[in-house]
Amino acid sequence: MQEYVDALPLPAFVIGEDELLVAANDAALELFGPGVMGRHYITSFRQPSLLDAIEQVLSDGVPRIARYLSTETQGDKTWAVHLALMGEGRPLLITFEDQTAVEAAGTMRRDFVANVSHELRTPLTALIGFIETLRGAAKHDPAAQERFLEIMDREAARMNRLVEDLMSLNRVEATERMRPSDQVDLAAVVRSVAVALKPLADERGMTILRDRLDGSTMLSGDADQLAQVFTNLVENALKYSGRGETVTLSLNTIVNHPMTRGPAASVSVRDTGAGFDPGLIPRLTERFYRIDSHRSRELGGTGLGLAIVKHIVNRHRGRLRIESTPGEGSVFTVILPMESAG
Repeated sequence: MQEYVDALPLPAFVIGEDELLVAANDAALELFGPGVMGRHYITSFRQPSLLDAIEQVLSDGVPRIARYLSTETQGDKTWAVHLALMGEGRPLLITFEDQTAVEAAGTMRRDFVANVSHELRTPLTALIGFIETLRGAAKHDPAAQERFLEIMDREAARMNRLVEDLMSLNRVEATERMRPSDQVDLAAVVRSVAVALKPLADERGMTILRDRLDGSTMLSGDADQLAQVFTNLVENALKYSGRGETVTLSLNTIVNHPMTRGPAASVSVRDTGAGFDPGLIPRLTERFYRIDSHRSRELGGTGLGLAIVKHIVNRHRGRLRIESTPGEGSVFTVILPMESAG
């Protein structure tokens, strides 16, 4: 019996006819400790749902699947516990299948749907309300109609941006495992972003400075996705910095960067805005996370920009570094390898 259990790839126990644990493989003993051997299953598996399932299988012989939660140094784990009698009678074989990743994916999916629903509900509610008003109280009020139509246009544009960002995030995630192979001039990509966003900077009374962007810096990449990365970063810097502030784009090459373990190009987007608490940095690339939700929505943000940046940088096998000091501004640095890696 012990040989059969040792051959199983999952943590496994056998409960004998006397309801004691009579066999276990190394994975099972690592999960519960060697002290469980020879003990009654009730004293070893203390969670009621698992104990009830064991009792029912021993009673009627029908295989079942139960749920078991364990706490380890890496965090909580969820297990699907498969229970079945080995033959006509006892003993009972119990195997533990780790479902933590599946549970986490399900939670992420539910959170994502909830966030998308929340983001769409506000503009949709506004549009429905204004349509009702235009059909009713403001039906013959041109001034009110003009004002409401302007707001409706803004809310519709907000929904459109959200849908576009969701589609972009989906495309990026779908290709994240496929490293781009085209040769791209990174300096040219960053220069084109600076030129494209100059009107937005002028509109906000801000300046975009370029530092070491002359010449050519070639590497393997996707030009459109890299342009999207720096567009998102520069737009954020322009949106969340005050009038008269400066955004600086700088490019450096490093012979042996510790983050890429080889030659790398580093592009920094530095602003002189208000900055933020460095303790928030780990959450900035989460979907729909915003430091200031109200202000972000007012400025047209969807909460997906930095999540898209993170996935694109990952696809390029690069790194994203974020630094910020309240009152002094922020620096977002994208580090990209300049040599192919396997």
